[in-house]
Amino acid sequence: MSRIFRISLLLAFFFGLEKVLGFVRQVLIARQFGISAELDAFNAANNLPDLLFVLISGGSLAVALIPVLSEYLEKESREAAWNVFSQIANLVFLVTAGLSLLVAVFAPQLVRMELGLAPGFSNEQQELVINLMRLNLIATLLFSLSGLVIAGLQANQHFLLPAMAPSMYDLGMLFGVLVLAPERGYSLGPLQIPGFGMGVYGLVYGTILGSALFLGIQIPGLIRYRFRWQPSINLNHPGVQRVLVMLGPRVLTMLFIQLTFIAQDNVASRLATGAVTALVYGWLIMQVPETLIGTAIGTALLPTLSEQIARGERDLFYQSLNRTIRVIVAITVPLAVLVAVVVRPVISILGFGPEDTDLVAWTARAYLAGLMGHSLLEVATRSFYARQDARTPLIAAGLMFGIFIILAPILANRLGAPGIGLANAIAFTGEAVFLLALLSRQFRGVFNLGSASIRVLGGTLIAGAAAYAVITGLFMPQFVPAEAGLLPNLLLSAAAGLLGVIAVLPFIWPEVKLLLKL
Repeated sequence: MSRIFRISLLLAFFFGLEKVLGFVRQVLIARQFGISAELDAFNAANNLPDLLFVLISGGSLAVALIPVLSEYLEKESREAAWNVFSQIANLVFLVTAGLSLLVAVFAPQLVRMELGLAPGFSNEQQELVINLMRLNLIATLLFSLSGLVIAGLQANQHFLLPAMAPSMYDLGMLFGVLVLAPERGYSLGPLQIPGFGMGVYGLVYGTILGSALFLGIQIPGLIRYRFRWQPSINLNHPGVQRVLVMLGPRVLTMLFIQLTFIAQDNVASRLATGAVTALVYGWLIMQVPETLIGTAIGTALLPTLSEQIARGERDLFYQSLNRTIRVIVAITVPLAVLVAVVVRPVISILGFGPEDTDLVAWTARAYLAGLMGHSLLEVATRSFYARQDARTPLIAAGLMFGIFIILAPILANRLGAPGIGLANAIAFTGEAVFLLALLSRQFRGVFNLGSASIRVLGGTLIAGAAAYAVITGLFMPQFVPAEAGLLPNLLLSAAAGLLGVIAVLPFIWPEVKLLLKL
């Protein structure tokens, strides 16, 4: 069993735990708030704080910092690497604090203007978005440091604590959902949990608590690897300059990605109530398999790719990339179809009415059309960053954003919220294909799937048909009563999904074995 596979398995386990906790949280939120204007406001209020976090730390600096730190660890010393890290951390905190202050001051304009977060909301909804967003910026400050700590630990090939951190965030959020938000507390047997009645504000305070736990659990890792904070910022330091040179294009790349999500809420705010929330749940459903596969493998792979480039091991870099692409395609294509088939009964656990459940189900299916593209993108972009090339992913992200901006309004007018999800799937898959085509030119055959593509497609058709037959009662209608309860529906979905996995496994078995050797 290879090191990358072991790390991917570890990450997948903790990412899976985080998804379970996150799903429980979303079920509780859905049952408390339903498809409502209040929940739409909460979801819209997350956009700009999330944008700051992703641009400045979470999605930008992590990828820009790991290749530089890996090279310092490989060629110099851990002390030199931590020196670069410390200076970047100081700079990031100051920039995040300054931008957060600007967002807080100009929040009304950012929410209400025609190209803002929620121009289609009522005045009351917009005021709620403004208040929630300002509170959310506190969590953004904590997350900005947490993202850097994750990069520092992963550059040292330590993945355990960063993998556990998202679950700590969910625990904080669950405290907000279970204790702070409800008017009346939940009962767990003889135990009565108090309810503070904060409503949707309780969710934001849970976010702040979760962000503190997210950072706190990683502190022991910094101690273990002898991190020493240095209160200085030297923009002339060679390591700092190399990070910043990569960071500029990376920030713009992440800006395009986050603008895509802001734009989709902008379009959705003009649709019927609940469209924004449907997008949130549809995206979360697609993100479960994408995180367990694409993010886990991509995260584990980046330090190794960076080390291979630093050592000049071009052939090993090519082999690692080719095998990873084959594995991702073989797993994500049938998985997207199977999840799309069985997803509706799972959504029923949220407690929505039939029409709202259908809306979320079709939105999730639209996003699932892009599961393979999103997963491949995790690896394709990291392949360029490992070579310290941040400009090519920037060009690809710009093309993706242009495609989305054109398609989203057109498809939303025809299909509603699912149309926005489909525009997302098309745009991100196009970005992944563009990057992989460039890699194939530089590393001939890196995207050569050979006979695997035929096997995967054939197995997917058979698996999807088998799951569909079970979920619809095509062969045994007596086991699918017209008004089956929640538990029978969930068991039926599980059975359909399991049958689909068994059906497709022989077709993708070579790639499953290849996964063990990554």
